[in-house]
Amino acid sequence: MTLPIQQFFNKNSHAHLVGIGGVSMAPLAEVLHGMGISVSGSDVRESATVIHLRSLGIPIVMGHHPESVTGADCVIRTAAAREDNPEIMGARANNIPVFERAEAWGAIMRQYENALCIAGVHGKTTTTSMCTHIFMAAQKDPTIMIGGTLPLIGASHRVGKGDTIILESCEYCNSFLSFFPTVAVILNVDADHLDFFKDLNDVEQSFRKFAMLVPETGVVICNGDDKNTVDTVRNLERPMLTFGVETGDIHTDNIIWKKGFPTFDVVYQGNKFAHVTLNVPGVYNLQNALAAAAAAIALHVPSEAVTEGLSSFVGVGRRFEYKGKVNGATVYDDYAHHPQELEALLNTTKQLGYRRVICAFQSHTYTRTQEFFHEFVTALKLADQVVIGEIFAAREENVLGLSGKQMATEIPNAVFCDTLQGVADYLGEIAQDGDLILTVGAGDIYLAGEMLVQ
Repeated sequence: MTLPIQQFFNKNSHAHLVGIGGVSMAPLAEVLHGMGISVSGSDVRESATVIHLRSLGIPIVMGHHPESVTGADCVIRTAAAREDNPEIMGARANNIPVFERAEAWGAIMRQYENALCIAGVHGKTTTTSMCTHIFMAAQKDPTIMIGGTLPLIGASHRVGKGDTIILESCEYCNSFLSFFPTVAVILNVDADHLDFFKDLNDVEQSFRKFAMLVPETGVVICNGDDKNTVDTVRNLERPMLTFGVETGDIHTDNIIWKKGFPTFDVVYQGNKFAHVTLNVPGVYNLQNALAAAAAAIALHVPSEAVTEGLSSFVGVGRRFEYKGKVNGATVYDDYAHHPQELEALLNTTKQLGYRRVICAFQSHTYTRTQEFFHEFVTALKLADQVVIGEIFAAREENVLGLSGKQMATEIPNAVFCDTLQGVADYLGEIAQDGDLILTVGAGDIYLAGEMLVQ
């Protein structure tokens, strides 16, 4: 029988992390190291993150070798490390317990008085980053784990000494069900990750289980504007706060839009709580800001920190991230990889005053492409011109015989480029003064934008 993971989180233990340079593995390594645990790790490539971890005294081996786990009391693995990984096989052969990274984060958050977990199919990274800005403005010295690089902290994570931990909480493979939130935020619920979930109802059941993890002394914060979220938490026996643009426990008043950017009052219990000017555009970012404000209210953060934190937020890596200019055109990159995200992005950018919106899109995974093919086509038609890259396989094999070329044939004014260099070259040919060029997707399409501006 395997001992629970928290039994291994003491100063006499040695934890080995497989894939230690990953976006949620690196902060995990740093937190465990800070707890006095002996940490080692492995990764497939050198990176700035690996160099940083080594500077802390954490030994890291390049490549996956079964002997790397020798001497470890437990092994913690990234989601990409399957059972046939040599280190996982080595651990199994030597009866070393293997845990998922989500289990490790769950054990860690139990040591904090406040565990703020941000969940939702869309907007997790941005909202977690907004919460970080607010809690830093309030000088709460939080520990942070974000799925993207936040300029404020110069990284995707931060190890603080305060009583609050803030984590982006992913639903894929039910990872967030290993967590112990005291405040759970549900931004939205939608059909996605259908290579794991059966359908929308299955996704809703997962989010409901996540909300039920909150103790009766905690708070569930949910989007009252999103029907699927409302259905998910209906009759949930937990203290609850709702947020919405016009209605909800936390909502807006006196909203003014200027070229897609909102200035507004945050209203709570019928009274003005904070006044915010957002420096990121769109209704979806307004909703994210309201969720972050609601989390601050739930954890008794003063209104001044909400005003300062939200007003100072200028975005996060790969979320409408400015990349540069070419031929007078402005280039941005965005992580949108679901039809609703893509539609929201294009509707927002059409309001920003550019002459043309040119969207270079790379679909992420074959299963998602097949499931939402027609929805992607409909959303992409909002752009003035479309460039389709080849599908990013991620964890999948192309057993469905799909190609981005099939999507391009369904969209007027669309072209297909089978390489990232081809995407960059074509964008360079058509870029004109006053254009907005977007590279969009969760894969490596951002590299095309970087090639373009270089």
